[in-house]
Amino acid sequence: MSDDLDLAQRLADAADAVSAARFRSSDLVVTTKPDMTPVSDADRAAEEAIRALLASERPDDSILGEEFGTSGDSRRQWIIDPIDGTSNFVRGVPVWATLIALAVDGVPVLGVVSAPALGKRWWAERGEGAFVRDAESPQGRRLQVSKVAALADASISYNSIQQWDWHGRLDELVALSRAVWRTRAYGDMWSYMMVAEGLIDMAGEFDLQPYDMAALVPIIEEAGGSFTSADGEPGPWHGSALASNGLLHEAVLDIIARR
Repeated sequence: MSDDLDLAQRLADAADAVSAARFRSSDLVVTTKPDMTPVSDADRAAEEAIRALLASERPDDSILGEEFGTSGDSRRQWIIDPIDGTSNFVRGVPVWATLIALAVDGVPVLGVVSAPALGKRWWAERGEGAFVRDAESPQGRRLQVSKVAALADASISYNSIQQWDWHGRLDELVALSRAVWRTRAYGDMWSYMMVAEGLIDMAGEFDLQPYDMAALVPIIEEAGGSFTSADGEPGPWHGSALASNGLLHEAVLDIIARR
């Protein structure tokens, strides 16, 4: 494990200590941001904990965080979503996680996804593979995407019908649902980690920010999969996500992409 990945794991530990303690708390404070999405005191406190540790250990690196924006202009940028799945968090649903990535010159080189309420943590670093730690594998096990090669045999997650409809892609979602074996809407980071674990074969959604995706990219790709926008653009910078086992990627893009 590199020094950067070790630090990312410790950043996740710091965030987990905050978020897990506030999960299902009776005095959780929830407000609405200007974009009408919820934010809790736990979101802000978790990002503050991450930023404090980065200020101590990587003071020259820049940061992009959901709650406190961008600081610094280094080519090394930590990209943080303190609680991905805040809507779940505030309702007591355990599907939420802290997302931590390090991008160099805009390319995510490592990612950590920590979901303490699920008892799982996923991570990857470029060239070193992707891994998950949970109750079944307390020391961690290597991840590998599925080998499903035909859409007719594929299980997919699309996050929500409303998102696809709002972005004018409902017809494409319906067409995709007719082409595959099974559709579900697992939602948030969990869909993508299920792709990395080989449990499903594709996940996609719209209306995303870089901090929603950056940590996912190395994990999906190091597990052997592909990650692009819904129109096939690489990286987490284009407002949408399509993750797959790689074998199905072009077939899915043929149905949903506008290119």
